[in-house]
Amino acid sequence: MTPQSSGLQAGLKNRHLSMIAIGGVIGAGLFVGSSTGIATAGPGILLSYALVGTLVVLVMRMLGEMSAANPTSGSFSAHADRALGPWAGFSIGWLYWFFWVVVLAVEATAGAAILEGWIPAVPQWVWALLVMLVLTATNLASVGSYGEFEFWFAGIKVVAIAAFILIGGLAVFGVLPGVDSEQAGLANLTQHDGFLPHGAGAILTGILLVVFSFMGSEIATLAAGESEDPQRAVTKATNSIIWRIAVFYLGSIFVVVCLLPWDSASIAKDGSYVAALNSLGIPHAGQIMNFIVLTSVLSCLNSGLYTASRMAFSLGERGDAPKAFARTTARGVPRTAILASVAFGFVAVFFNYKFPDSVFLFLVQSSGAVALFVWLVICFSQLRMRRIIQAEAPEKLVVRMWLYPYLTWASAALIVFVLGYMLTDTEHDGRTTVLLSLLVAGVVLAIALIRQRTAGRTGRRSVPEPAGGPGEGDGKGDGQGDRERLPVG
Repeated sequence: MTPQSSGLQAGLKNRHLSMIAIGGVIGAGLFVGSSTGIATAGPGILLSYALVGTLVVLVMRMLGEMSAANPTSGSFSAHADRALGPWAGFSIGWLYWFFWVVVLAVEATAGAAILEGWIPAVPQWVWALLVMLVLTATNLASVGSYGEFEFWFAGIKVVAIAAFILIGGLAVFGVLPGVDSEQAGLANLTQHDGFLPHGAGAILTGILLVVFSFMGSEIATLAAGESEDPQRAVTKATNSIIWRIAVFYLGSIFVVVCLLPWDSASIAKDGSYVAALNSLGIPHAGQIMNFIVLTSVLSCLNSGLYTASRMAFSLGERGDAPKAFARTTARGVPRTAILASVAFGFVAVFFNYKFPDSVFLFLVQSSGAVALFVWLVICFSQLRMRRIIQAEAPEKLVVRMWLYPYLTWASAALIVFVLGYMLTDTEHDGRTTVLLSLLVAGVVLAIALIRQRTAGRTGRRSVPEPAGGPGEGDGKGDGQGDRERLPVG
């Protein structure tokens, strides 16, 4: 295949987008990290998940409004570029890319640890290498192959968690035979020192522990740019986010805290979902959960590489990254963007094995608050973009943010509050994460502003905007689109 200028192609089918949207909200963090949240807030962790889930729903609604009006592989970075200025698109785009390439290393290592436990004869670093190579090959083949892999990865997660909620729910309400009725039941929500055993403040601490497990909800809006009907895909993904979070997050955590007392030793020892499965008498619960977690890890790796490469492609298309990032193969694959992303992922994996407590720890902590930065930028972009869309093409507002602008401002205020509260958290490294993330964000922002000033880039830079779908722009990566941004200021 030789690079050519056809741009991205519509290789994702509707079933791919549907499963990407559903699977995007079910990360490995839900299965692995929920036990810490339960230990911190007790049954009140449900309120933490509900608050963060509500915030994600609102942010996704804002993003859906902008993406339905202008589907693009750059998603919120392209919207920020147009609404706030080149500095915003550059900064949030590169920070988001940085976040996902670090995630590649985290997930590759987690998956390798599970595989090594099954086949210890193969070293962990070999497993990490193999997993990265296989998924890189998948992404390089075509966007359709990425979609097909993600369809099955996400499908396994969805079926597993749906079965868990169904079986666990029957046990909670005393319908499933063979379950200790004295241990399982709604009484677990209020017994053992009450619904909030550590006080109302634990809800806020719980928010810090669960907020990052929601990262990935926005992937569907990036992928929509390569679908058969981008506007329909974005609208569907945005409208379904409420039930997806309600069912998969709140539903599964509700089952866990009802099946077992929140302070059960088995939750702390085995993890919340394994402990819940064991309480149901399901044999080999640990290995079953390892398989589900491995599937989630592979799904996250697959989507992480896809997401990082599409963000790099968008940055290249707008002139914020090397032009080679915006070149595609005959199958519409941004090969250079994929290889550059996975190369940094390999470097991060190396740091994880050689310098886990220094260099790699810095990478993880300095990218930890990027999710909140992204959501905050989406809020401010939507405030400005609504006026731009209404002035240019009001018929494109097929998805509208509720109670605009009040809920947008409320969402932004909540995000700022969470960031501020993290600065008071020393027990779970919240302060370190925010400070290091702000440091990296400050460096990227400084580069963006210096670059904008030296290049003479003003608020009238053009941004690529496909009129009818992917592949209709010039695709040459020169940043010249069909329309100019309205002056910002």
